[in-house]
Amino acid sequence: MKLSVCYIVLNGERIIEKSINSIYEIADEIIIVDSFSTDKTEEICTGFPKVKFIRKKFRGFGCQKNYTLSEASGEWILFLDSDEVPDETAVNAIKEILKSSNPTYKVYEIHFNNILLSKTIKYGGWGNVWRERFFKKGHGKYTDDLVHECFITKDKKGKLPGNINHYTYKSIAHHIEKINNYTQLMAEKKVSNGKSVSLFKIIFSPFYDFMKTYFFKLGFLDGVAGFYISITGAFYTFLKYIKINEILKFK
Repeated sequence: MKLSVCYIVLNGERIIEKSINSIYEIADEIIIVDSFSTDKTEEICTGFPKVKFIRKKFRGFGCQKNYTLSEASGEWILFLDSDEVPDETAVNAIKEILKSSNPTYKVYEIHFNNILLSKTIKYGGWGNVWRERFFKKGHGKYTDDLVHECFITKDKKGKLPGNINHYTYKSIAHHIEKINNYTQLMAEKKVSNGKSVSLFKIIFSPFYDFMKTYFFKLGFLDGVAGFYISITGAFYTFLKYIKINEILKFK
């Protein structure tokens, strides 16, 4: 059966060539929807004959992903980010499902290895992550959220053997930049949904999130990387709430 591998991308030159190479053998087509990258993303992607490269203004992660799905013609979809690389076990498992006339499931979750500061993170909520990335077309779609979109399906989910290696951030500066962008989108999403925020939440929620990640979810077992994740997670929460307050104040 035909496989479409889908990406939404913005300035993905760091890992995307490695990602495409990992799935190129099993892909019948590769759909890349790009939000007007300014790096070498287009040059890298269009060097692969199977790639269909589309430029589209970004209007939120959910909408962008659903548009990408609409451009795919395959019976099966593998949806990746530009910094994600399926390992050989996952690729071979997908290959076997594509050969099958009656697969057990129509939607599969894949385990993620989240890699930060050259370390595979095992705790703090980053270590046991499964996401729906391989599914039959028409058996799921994404919520139209600006950020933190969810995959929605009525089908029972299977678990695919293997892993997706997720090379999260190239540097601390890159991570902080992403936190700033994501918290802005998240704040706008919350306000549009009628959410408000109290001073108590702005002050105490970041502290609680640090405690939860570092101690309750055993982030301290990941050493410096675990402490860093816990601190930046608390910072993310603080920025999100202070930005909600800012939007409501000047609305």
